[in-house]
Amino acid sequence: MRALISVSDKTGITELAKELAALGVEIISTGGTYKKLKEDGLPAIEISELTGFPECLDGRVKTLHPIVHAGLLAMRSNPDHMKQLKELDIEPIDMVIVNLYPFKATIMKENVTREDAVENIDIGGPTMLRAAAKNYQDVAVVVDPADYGTVLKELKEKGSVSLDTKFYLMQKVFMHTAGYDTMIADYLKAERKDYSLPETLTMTFEKVQDMRYGENPHQQAAFYREVGKKRGTLDMAEQLNGKELSFNNINDANGALELCKEFEEPTVVASKHGNPCGVGSGATIEEAWDKAYGADEVSIFGGIVAVNREVTASMAAKMKDVFLEVIMAPSYEKEALEILCEKKNVRVLRIPDITVSQREHALDLKKVNGGLIVQGIDNKLMGEELQVVTERRPTEGEMEDLKFAWKVVKYVKSNGIALAKDKQSVGIGPGQVNRIWAAKQSAEHAAELIGPEATKGAVMASDAFFPFPDCVEAAHEAGITAIIQPGGAMRDQLSIDKCNEYGIAMVFTGMRHFRH
Repeated sequence: MRALISVSDKTGITELAKELAALGVEIISTGGTYKKLKEDGLPAIEISELTGFPECLDGRVKTLHPIVHAGLLAMRSNPDHMKQLKELDIEPIDMVIVNLYPFKATIMKENVTREDAVENIDIGGPTMLRAAAKNYQDVAVVVDPADYGTVLKELKEKGSVSLDTKFYLMQKVFMHTAGYDTMIADYLKAERKDYSLPETLTMTFEKVQDMRYGENPHQQAAFYREVGKKRGTLDMAEQLNGKELSFNNINDANGALELCKEFEEPTVVASKHGNPCGVGSGATIEEAWDKAYGADEVSIFGGIVAVNREVTASMAAKMKDVFLEVIMAPSYEKEALEILCEKKNVRVLRIPDITVSQREHALDLKKVNGGLIVQGIDNKLMGEELQVVTERRPTEGEMEDLKFAWKVVKYVKSNGIALAKDKQSVGIGPGQVNRIWAAKQSAEHAAELIGPEATKGAVMASDAFFPFPDCVEAAHEAGITAIIQPGGAMRDQLSIDKCNEYGIAMVFTGMRHFRH
């Protein structure tokens, strides 16, 4: 039996080669791997000795040779193949242990040059892997050091690697090389600043963790990380306390995190089932917490909280009295962390770059049965300028609240309405099948949760235009004094006229924020 070993990641390779040599396996190797094996006192044949052709072009050409690939691709069950090998004086290669140039590690470095990245594109490695994997019934091909133990165990116990294991290893190779090639393609696309949606969409994600289940216990689930340089994302979070994040935790936390990034002033966002349920901004982060919690003390139970300033001890003492699933913040005072960690199940995350927004040209993917729908992320807030369309202009305070409410409603499921007063959400109506229901629901919830006066003097934000003036009627009944919406409906003037009738100020943003 002969094995060809050529690895960039040399984890465990000496131990593996020693075990293979003890089993009588002849080892062929290349470059740095050959040098390491010889330094460790292990028998190995250098690839150039096998091929009769020296490595050249700074090692770019060493395994791209018929003696190597015929030895890999020859089907042992095919008499003609074996006859040709004999005539050409080529011996079969029964095992390939290869991992590739560190392209990912290279492009993750700061200030990496294009030349460096391109030089770390492996050619011979993927070629050998694919050749060996195609001939899986005769060649065991190992790309992951985690599989060394499985292969050795079978060799020791059975004298060969089983066909089932070879098939598993084959599948792993093609997944690995597909991901490797995709990383290269994505890097080159980014280098060209090509932000078009391509004819063929390929992406690479790495598993962060397996999960106990998905949205429901009968659904399998895992969390995958997008490959690339990122800041301020959940996969980069440091977990300081609590159980592993669940599927629903991550899904809900992402919305809270992205809404929190819309604010520069101290802000707290509480979220539940993918919708904000309480948002507050204040002069201090503790004031922001008081507002967010006071906005909906019921729905925050079992919710997600995102904070864009350091969590103080006094704030943590208040948070401890509320059942929360996840808390995210850039940092925590030492005493604050001690207080929060007294509750063993609350997941406490530190995200130092919590205010960093998504990359401008990132993609938003939604899976549908049989395919994907893909769009650019919703990374804008409003059009070029706000347009006051009513006779009465908003006061300075109303305008501040309108901008606050507009940020909130951007993250409310459509049809969505958000009410706000003094930079506090006071009522949210998410995910209704018509806009008037969302408007009425937001006011009803505000009255129920905060009090009958909660919406008096508040402002209203709508994620899309008003098709009818009925939402203005509902706003007037609730005591709303100003409204912000995209505008653009055929019946805009009816809503404008109704606002003028009631003395409500209305502002158009020129941009909608559907969120389905």
